[in-house]
Amino acid sequence: MEKDEGRVFVTGFIDWEKSIADLVDGCGLIERLPKGGKVLLKPNLVEAVKPPITTPVELVAALIKHLQQRAPGLEVIVGEGVGAKDYDTWHSFAMLGYTEMARQLDVELVDLNEAELVRLENKICRRLPEIYLPKIALESFLISLPMLKAHTLAGVTLTMKNMMGMAPPSHYQQGGHWKKASFHTQIQEAILDLNRYRHPDFTIMDATIGMIEAHLWGPTCEPPPNQLVAGFDPVAVDAYGCALLARDWQEIGHIQMAQGELGRAEPLEVAAI
Repeated sequence: MEKDEGRVFVTGFIDWEKSIADLVDGCGLIERLPKGGKVLLKPNLVEAVKPPITTPVELVAALIKHLQQRAPGLEVIVGEGVGAKDYDTWHSFAMLGYTEMARQLDVELVDLNEAELVRLENKICRRLPEIYLPKIALESFLISLPMLKAHTLAGVTLTMKNMMGMAPPSHYQQGGHWKKASFHTQIQEAILDLNRYRHPDFTIMDATIGMIEAHLWGPTCEPPPNQLVAGFDPVAVDAYGCALLARDWQEIGHIQMAQGELGRAEPLEVAAI
């Protein structure tokens, strides 16, 4: 982890296939993937709403094509667990083009809200001393594909908060109007503890547009950053994302608390690709 700490990789957006290929090859991801193993791609499909609120299917398709070309034999799976109460993840997959994309590229889609669970414990985690997470997320190389967005409760929703899609409603809805509603209590501590159990192995963040005030509504960044951001250190990626949103990462509780434990927010090493 030491050589990855505090390092982010950034490329200007040209088109999905070229920009994703340049970024993946430039940061050495292929050499880090488990040969013949599973890779779980975790986009942000919190609701069935088009980008920049959700991860563009074109980004995911470009990544899958590149992985299939450069790492044959790899099992690629796309998994998400939506937060909306009125419909399931399969609805979001269909509405946002993921169902058709998966058919064309012959990859599996998984609803993480309904996946087989594993119970874990960690005494360090005061907010979540025990947790239930999808087994597939624990046995796969996990690639987070978040959007660059602010959040009214958490401050930002970048790669560490993107992990909340893994939380099963059977344990974390708890009567709320959102399928992960229990996470709204002590949200900063909840995000930190969740990532202590399972944080991304790698992130590609769509920072082409960005949402400057909230994650489901409001204005976009002006001017748009027009970047893709990647890294093996989720704390570094989130700190960089904060800068793009003109936020101080030290004022975002889950990033500030994760600093020095799950990664390094400062100093950042930014490698342009």
